[in-house]
Amino acid sequence: MSIFSRKDTETATTDAVRPELAALTGDYTIDPAHSTIGFVARHAMVTNVKGSFQDFTGTLHLDGTDPSRSTASLDVVMDSIETGNADRDGHLKSSDFFKADEFPAMTFRSTKAEALGGDDYRITGDLTILGTTRPLTIDLEFNGAAKDPFGNERVGFEGKAEILRSEWGLTWNAALETGGVLVSDKIKLNFDISAIRNA
Repeated sequence: MSIFSRKDTETATTDAVRPELAALTGDYTIDPAHSTIGFVARHAMVTNVKGSFQDFTGTLHLDGTDPSRSTASLDVVMDSIETGNADRDGHLKSSDFFKADEFPAMTFRSTKAEALGGDDYRITGDLTILGTTRPLTIDLEFNGAAKDPFGNERVGFEGKAEILRSEWGLTWNAALETGGVLVSDKIKLNFDISAIRNA
């Protein structure tokens, strides 16, 4: 089911008038209790460390009759970072990394959305970390829409992206005796989003 605009003009016109697509039009609030914003970093060149942010808010606007007008917004509290190790979490919040006291939030504001075919989409926007704003592209899969047992109308997405943390000023590292560095520059981001339609 297409939510965002398709590259193919003929297909986009067809999808724009589908009743099930039009029915999704509206404003949604991301449900943090059923959503995950996570990341994966390579550690010591040999393994992956996974983490997530526990405190975030976000909104979606889906427009089924004019999908190109769909948007997304996300605000993440940096102090809520969690990797399963308190010392590591404290280091990530410190001046070596996120400077959480000085820059308490990471934000994303979409600027463009497109469909790649089937349930695959791509959304581009501005990601701000440490006061630096750079473009970020997220590949998304639409998981569907449903009404939950409490009467909430939900939509779901899974997303993934990759960034070079150095492009946002996250440059701390330590050299290894065997060569290489302690923390990879490339970070994988993953999103599992459940959003509830606003009343």
